[in-house]
Amino acid sequence: MATSRKQYVVSRPVYSEDSLAEDHEKIHRKHKALTDHVKEYLTCDANRAKNAVLSVLPVIGWMRIYRVREWLLGDVVSGISTGLVAIMQGLAFSLLASLPPSYGLYTAFFPMLTYFFLGTSRHISVGSFPVLSLMVGAVVTRLVPEDGPHANITDFEGLTQDQRRVLVASSMTFLMGIFQLAMGVLQVGFIVVYLSDTLVSGFTTAAAVHILVSQLKFVLGLSVPGINGPLSLIFTLEKIFVQITSTNICDLTMSILIMVVVFIVKEFNDRYRAKLPVPIPIEVIMTIIACGVSYGFNFEERFKVEVVGKMVSGYESPIPPSVEVFQESAVEAFPVAIVGFAVAFSVAKVYAIKHDYRIDGNQELVAFGVSNIFGATFRSFAASTALSRTAVQESSGGKTQVAGLISAMMAMIVTVALGFLLEPLPRSVLGALVIVNLKGMLMQFREIPYLWRRDKPECVVWMGTCLGAILLGLDLGLAVGLGIELLTVVFRAQFPRCSVLANIPGTDLYKDQKDFLQIFEPKGVKIFRIPSPLFFANIEFFRNKLVEAVGFNPLRVLRKRNKALRKIKKLLRTGDHDVTEKGLENLFRTATLTNTEELDLPSDLKDLPFQMNWNAELPPELSVPRVNLHSLILDFAAVSFLDISAMKGLKMALKEFIRVDVDVYIVSCDALILEKLHSCTFFDDEIQTSIFFPTVHDAMLHVLEKHKDNRTGNVVKDTKL
Repeated sequence: MATSRKQYVVSRPVYSEDSLAEDHEKIHRKHKALTDHVKEYLTCDANRAKNAVLSVLPVIGWMRIYRVREWLLGDVVSGISTGLVAIMQGLAFSLLASLPPSYGLYTAFFPMLTYFFLGTSRHISVGSFPVLSLMVGAVVTRLVPEDGPHANITDFEGLTQDQRRVLVASSMTFLMGIFQLAMGVLQVGFIVVYLSDTLVSGFTTAAAVHILVSQLKFVLGLSVPGINGPLSLIFTLEKIFVQITSTNICDLTMSILIMVVVFIVKEFNDRYRAKLPVPIPIEVIMTIIACGVSYGFNFEERFKVEVVGKMVSGYESPIPPSVEVFQESAVEAFPVAIVGFAVAFSVAKVYAIKHDYRIDGNQELVAFGVSNIFGATFRSFAASTALSRTAVQESSGGKTQVAGLISAMMAMIVTVALGFLLEPLPRSVLGALVIVNLKGMLMQFREIPYLWRRDKPECVVWMGTCLGAILLGLDLGLAVGLGIELLTVVFRAQFPRCSVLANIPGTDLYKDQKDFLQIFEPKGVKIFRIPSPLFFANIEFFRNKLVEAVGFNPLRVLRKRNKALRKIKKLLRTGDHDVTEKGLENLFRTATLTNTEELDLPSDLKDLPFQMNWNAELPPELSVPRVNLHSLILDFAAVSFLDISAMKGLKMALKEFIRVDVDVYIVSCDALILEKLHSCTFFDDEIQTSIFFPTVHDAMLHVLEKHKDNRTGNVVKDTKL
């Protein structure tokens, strides 16, 4: 289908950067000094104070515009629905953290109280997240193993095993909150950009595999101690298969039945989401049924099924964190802080875009930091958000964090008044609920073929992160993934796809000559484009690709010419005048050669009594490569910065071409790079500012005008040389 095309005609002079500056005066901007930035940051007025308060307490901003009649009912319904899901997930995810189930309800309550006031997202559901729970559980089982002595920590004295584990989890969460709060105060929320969607996808998929394996012991009713460190997944599977004949059939049957029913109903919820006012709370329904059946048939005594057991009624008094646990868990707490924030921020960003409001990454760090510190004081463990829970809160009509506050109240009611009803709940039911909720993360394996077809380096990042996290553990796996991701960035920047451009006839457009059939490249002109910054790591690659594009090495040509001139001058000194009778045209200027180093210097032809053309047919004694190029245009439109090492390499490359009579032009150079070249004394007698042009077309028109009368000169062919 033909599209209508508008025409435009522009008549203007051919500009170089120098002539453009002459005709159009530039504004010379004065860059602020550090003291100016500090002074501006510390300056305060009424408007700035108001914005600061709204930034620190975002709740004031959205509460002022809260529409009670329109939003309150939706928030209440959403809060109840989300609260039911949060309760079940809190109980289930506490098993991942190797803690008694009742402490999962703490995580569904305390962090939400502070996030309500400090968070900028109106839709995420704050609470437990399976990946963080598993990472916390790894530290818990390392310091307080099920079998064997615990870590040598004085704060453990006089505590039971469960109390020690709660102390470890809450202390690590407290430290995690300190890290998040510090990053928020220091305004380093940008750190999340280093965790790409591909890396997070591979990491969470690996975490889902770890979670699946960790829950098998509950589903099968086996007693398997927690294992940490590299290859822990393999060793855990080994222990499970060694005991596979001891599987509790009741646990297994109940788990399979619950997983099938929950899976089917969840698929139904997804398919008919638009028609259902709220999703069917199947986890809650199955939990209630399982509790009733387990209590009625006394599963704990008759079938030796492990149940939740004694639930803590009410809330315990706050406890201080353990400094010794800080020292033992600092290495693990930092990646937990990063992952928790990255997941929450990415989910919050999705709903902020959907509902058209802004979130602040630094304030989110502060909010989660304070929430985790506050929650850890009351024995909760690492809090972030879960995509499934947040989806329920948003899809069931939630408009603000009033829904989150109501869901926290639901968790409080269960903790204070209804917890005893959950005591006969089999742990295998919680394990089954955890596994069935892994569907979304496990389905991310389908991204592998897509990434392989579209972007192989991204696929390498995904697979490297996933395999590293599966085999080495989540903390080391995250480090491996970051390393691979940074390597791909370095690889892309160090080895960019350079191209030779040519003109599309009848236009001022210049495209890769390999991409178009009808293309025009003037004889003797090359346009070379590098789509990357130039820095110390890729300057040699740039020079090699440039030599490959033009088809000759200018330094080698220069040396050959200087060697030929040495022979000519030697014959002139011996009095052989035959070389001067017919002459050579288009004489170079260079310096007298006396040693090997001088072969790289410009050729000195001022003492020769004739002219010469290096591209003409020379005597066989003079083996000098021909150069069919008179102009080289470098397109710097995609060069965003230039470091000192690259500047030196670029200057050397330009001089090599200039010394073999190739005019070099640089086009579309960024103003800051041009300013840096001036400040670093890049220009001299050979490289001048006149080589810079604003566009490729300006440079091309200048070249065509300069060489329109170029003619090939005559050369003496029968000379003795």
